[in-house]
Amino acid sequence: MRRIDVTGTGGVRLAAWEFADPPKGRAEGERAPGVLLLHGLMGRAAHWAPTARWLAERHRAVGLDQRGHGRSDKPAEGPYTRDAYVADAEAAIEQLGLAPVTLVGHSMGALTAWQLAAKRPDLVRALVICDMRASALGAASQREWEDWFKTWPVPFATLSDVRKWFGEDDPWVERPNPARGEFFAEVMAERADGWRPVFSRRQMLQSRATWVFDAHWDELAQVRCPTLVLRGLDGELGRAEAQEMVRVLPRGQYAEVADAGHLVHYDQPEGWRAAVEPFLEQFAEDSQDDREPVPS
Repeated sequence: MRRIDVTGTGGVRLAAWEFADPPKGRAEGERAPGVLLLHGLMGRAAHWAPTARWLAERHRAVGLDQRGHGRSDKPAEGPYTRDAYVADAEAAIEQLGLAPVTLVGHSMGALTAWQLAAKRPDLVRALVICDMRASALGAASQREWEDWFKTWPVPFATLSDVRKWFGEDDPWVERPNPARGEFFAEVMAERADGWRPVFSRRQMLQSRATWVFDAHWDELAQVRCPTLVLRGLDGELGRAEAQEMVRVLPRGQYAEVADAGHLVHYDQPEGWRAAVEPFLEQFAEDSQDDREPVPS
């Protein structure tokens, strides 16, 4: 995995991660189609590593640590606005030469992806939206998150404690979920007093506040590229809303993954791949028409 620094909007330093060497066996001057992977709130690019490994067989797969997350800068005063997140992803695509790119976004990253696709259709070939609602979530949802953050027993003494709390003891967990425990273990760092999140919970609430009070149907309707709306059957995006998103999208398709919650790609990586790979293969073939000389 190779780190590439990207300059986001306002000069914020962002860490992008290329997970593998470019696919072999392509003709000289032929580019592998680019895929930019956008994680959700509290996530990091490393959460995409299993996905990136199979993507790298046919694509140039790059994950982006979004501002406030992972190894990217976490400016104290932000901004952590929708415009900033979208502009950061736009900058990453242009600086890394990924266009026309397929955007794969989970949760908050999915919203960033479709807002960018609406804003810059010239940059985006296709889109995968994973478990993100287009409806407004409202003030009650934001208060629930504020209260939830207060329940975290930070600092955690060990990573095993992290895995156990988020996988079993968290009041939001209905039944044991080891994958969820592992997901949160990846966003903890050891400090002098124990293990703490690599992000600021205050900044996460700031980020979330910029989308939960609004609906995002209008921007969804402006997305012109082929788009896969994917949900876990036990996730946060219900079937009726997902199918309405497909109807609103000019070129929408629908998929669901059984036995998966919100963290679809993490809960059920095989089911996730089975749903996403056939969709992406359409554009891997189309990219034969987009050959450009490789910069020397």
